[in-house]
Amino acid sequence: MPVSWFLLSLALGRSPGVVSLERLMESQDTARCSLGLSCHLWDGDVLCLPGSIESAPGPVLVPTRLQTELVLRCPQETDCALCVRVVVHLSVHGHWEEPEEAGKSDSELQESRNASLQAQVVLSFQAYPIARCALLEVQVPADLVQPGQSVGSAVFDCFEAGLGAEVRIWSYTKPRYQKELNLTQQLPDCRGLEVRDSIQSCWALPWLNVSADGDNVLLILDVPEEQDFSLLVYLDQVQGPHKFLWHKNLTGPQNITLNHTDLVPCLCIQVWPLEPDSVRTSFCPFRKDPRAHRNLWHISRLRVLSPGRWQLDTPCSLLAKVALCWQAPDQSPCQPLVPPMLQENVTVNKPQEFLSVKDHPNLCVQVSSWEKVQLQECLWADSLGPFKDDMLLVEMKTGQNNTSVCALEPSGCTPLPSMASTRAARLGEQLLQDFRSHQCMQLWNEDDLGSLWACPMDKYIHKRWVLVWLACLLLVAALFFFLLLKKVRRKAAPGARRALLLHSADGAGYERLVGALASALSQMPLSVAVDLWSRREVSAHGALAWFHQQRRRTLQEDGVVILLFSPAAVEQCQQWLQLQTVEPRPHDALAAWLSCVLPDFLQGRAAGRYVGVYFDGLLHPDTVPALFRVAPLFSLPSQLPAFLDALQGGCSRSPGRPADRVERTAQALLSALDSYTSSSEAPGYREEWDLGPCPELE
Repeated sequence: MPVSWFLLSLALGRSPGVVSLERLMESQDTARCSLGLSCHLWDGDVLCLPGSIESAPGPVLVPTRLQTELVLRCPQETDCALCVRVVVHLSVHGHWEEPEEAGKSDSELQESRNASLQAQVVLSFQAYPIARCALLEVQVPADLVQPGQSVGSAVFDCFEAGLGAEVRIWSYTKPRYQKELNLTQQLPDCRGLEVRDSIQSCWALPWLNVSADGDNVLLILDVPEEQDFSLLVYLDQVQGPHKFLWHKNLTGPQNITLNHTDLVPCLCIQVWPLEPDSVRTSFCPFRKDPRAHRNLWHISRLRVLSPGRWQLDTPCSLLAKVALCWQAPDQSPCQPLVPPMLQENVTVNKPQEFLSVKDHPNLCVQVSSWEKVQLQECLWADSLGPFKDDMLLVEMKTGQNNTSVCALEPSGCTPLPSMASTRAARLGEQLLQDFRSHQCMQLWNEDDLGSLWACPMDKYIHKRWVLVWLACLLLVAALFFFLLLKKVRRKAAPGARRALLLHSADGAGYERLVGALASALSQMPLSVAVDLWSRREVSAHGALAWFHQQRRRTLQEDGVVILLFSPAAVEQCQQWLQLQTVEPRPHDALAAWLSCVLPDFLQGRAAGRYVGVYFDGLLHPDTVPALFRVAPLFSLPSQLPAFLDALQGGCSRSPGRPADRVERTAQALLSALDSYTSSSEAPGYREEWDLGPCPELE
């Protein structure tokens, strides 16, 4: 039985199976028609000249649909060629003319209507370097001629083509009464068909198997000994040309090891013998590999190009959806705005934007796959400041002239008004009054779907706080704020500048050294934030969210971010800048804060906001990446006074800084540094590390 190309394409999807094909023993082309039609195939090929479209003089026969099937043409049992069978479906086009229009008598018109229809159907075939045109004469009896109705089909056997070739087929009539039909398809290669023993070009083809080699992947190339072949590794990018990774000429057999971190779903291997006109075979064995999909999401980046515009950078195409979501200030999960907005398919490596959406700091982009959020970025976070305590109202169309309004909360969308006990339900009447009086800002509107409105909540919070204050908590609140103010004053002097200390996790000994530096800076005075003092918050929210929040707060309060470089931090930075990824480590803190601060340096916003430091004897200043050397760089404790002056540069200085305090701080740091360098955890003198400067990003 013949195997249809549609079913064959399903069988040769991501996990191609082996498919048997019908064998044709005739070496000559043939044609046949469905029941009721008669066909005749002209000998030899004809010229492929479609000509211009002409008006039909009456009912004419025209092709309406093309189908293909794959078969084997086998003059001998082991000497076959892949062949494309073409099926042309035919219909009657046009109508009979009226007697007064045709200028003929009724008897002449009746005679013409009782005659059969004939058509010359041309099949044009191209598959580089083959180009052919075949001509079929098809005749339809008069009793089957019904204008606008299908009359049957004609089958042509067959056009020979190479394995893996792209074929293009056109069909039209002579003369031509309509636009020609066309069809383009990619033929399978030796792997997907039961042809290895039938087609001679497949006999010497390299075959590939994939097996596990610990955490890595082993490619086993089944190639005869002493046979020379080429191996090409590339990324099969659907939305763009292939990206070639490397190419080698080898002699079989060969085993090649791939690192598991290099696997992505679109990683493909192409092999072919080093012979003239040899068949190339492509393998893409990692399309369903879970490790490859995890790696792909790990190296993908969601970038905000400008307010409202974003781009997803990834080496492979992704089956993912993108939608807007609403991020509340309490850092609860970002809630997708679907409905009323629609999810869209992701187009990778191209700028995209949500049309007709007004800017708001709480609007973010979510990229999700298989119902799981993979990436998220807020569109206007840097340009509009922190999240606002606004209530998002969703207006939905419920009828031709009717709408419903609900308030988006973590528990869902609360209808207004409502008897529920949520925050929006308690303020339901006031929110509806603001909505109807246009005191809310419209963020998005689509006539057929609905609208989104952001309503400020500041005034309701203020009124409620005043009522509670006056009713029962005046004395308790006053005492609470008095004690809190007293505690804050003991911790940081008035006017103390906020400082965020970022470091790498290099062991317990290095953490004690970082803690000594943070404690010393807290006495300057500075309000110091470091993850070592906030482990519970970091564990609850995640390293990335904590560093992002602390960086934003520090810069909004005109503070300073201190980057503490160590040998391990420089090494991981080099990997980040070279490969756009970071190797997993026991603590992911450095990777998290690198992803937070790197955009400021890439976009020229680091001046006056960042300061770099390193400890004496642990690092040479030239090894610090050039990208980060736009900020001041100091060695501690030898350059402690200059470092403290730089930290106080962004706000009013405290009245005097006693020299003995600076001296005590330097001695404390020196003592902690001596304890660390004498321990077994210390890496030794910096010159032994042999780390060059970090390469620049392109």
